[in-house]
Amino acid sequence: MGGAGVSVSGEREDVPEPKSARAGRDLPAAIGVGVALGAAILVSLLTVRFVFIGIIAAAIVVGTIELAGALRRAANIRIALVPVLVGGQAMIWLAWPFGREGALTAFVLTVLACLLWRLRGGADGYLRDVGSSVFAAAYLPLFAAFAAMLVPPEDGVGRVLAFMIGVVASDTGGYIAGVLRGRHPMAPSISPKKTWEGFGGSLLAGVVAGSLTFSLMLDAQAWQGVLFGAAIVLTATLGDLMESLIKRDLGIKDMGNLLPGHGGLMDRLDSLLPSAVVSWLLLSAFVP
Repeated sequence: MGGAGVSVSGEREDVPEPKSARAGRDLPAAIGVGVALGAAILVSLLTVRFVFIGIIAAAIVVGTIELAGALRRAANIRIALVPVLVGGQAMIWLAWPFGREGALTAFVLTVLACLLWRLRGGADGYLRDVGSSVFAAAYLPLFAAFAAMLVPPEDGVGRVLAFMIGVVASDTGGYIAGVLRGRHPMAPSISPKKTWEGFGGSLLAGVVAGSLTFSLMLDAQAWQGVLFGAAIVLTATLGDLMESLIKRDLGIKDMGNLLPGHGGLMDRLDSLLPSAVVSWLLLSAFVP
């Protein structure tokens, strides 16, 4: 799973890298990686769409390892990595045939496994480590399971594309408006370079994308797409801000360095994960 590789304001919240664009990143590398990720997703959807679930599962493995590594290095927090990885795969793959029941059952069993796994480490830091393990299990694989649940219906390709295009449009619109017009900080204490102008660009692009994908791909009403697009912009923005808070709390710039111009894969999943949940909820209501 991968977004456009840009934040709502179109700018990174930390120290710009050398030889980067005004957005504070290696723009050519970021665009190249974003195009490659998008092409891989599009090919999977247009050939055998269930391969997309495999892409989700692989991305969650990488993202979980990145998050666990960041927590360990920055705060000496040790999540129960094996239960979270194994349980996370169960959430995603059981969401395919069994829907919510499969994902939630796997999540509950994962929480239980995390409680038991951490027993051998003793009382010191038990609550901290278990709480972080449960957070990781919910934030990554449980949220991602809702993206997997978009695939099985006959119009699953359209559902996934509506979700992905909505997030990409939000990020791209925010990038352009933020770089060109960004003046007023949106959340200066969390992410100083995110601006209200960038958010306005995200909102405009998101609602246009939502109305078009709903009317052209899902045989739904344009007004439903407008609501969908606005909701995706909100969740993508909140997801980006939440990860900014996590990184500020840990005192790090990126979760990893896997993707040139982007940071870690977790830095691209931040807006997608909460948006997947809202996408599934709204699509289930608007296009049952």
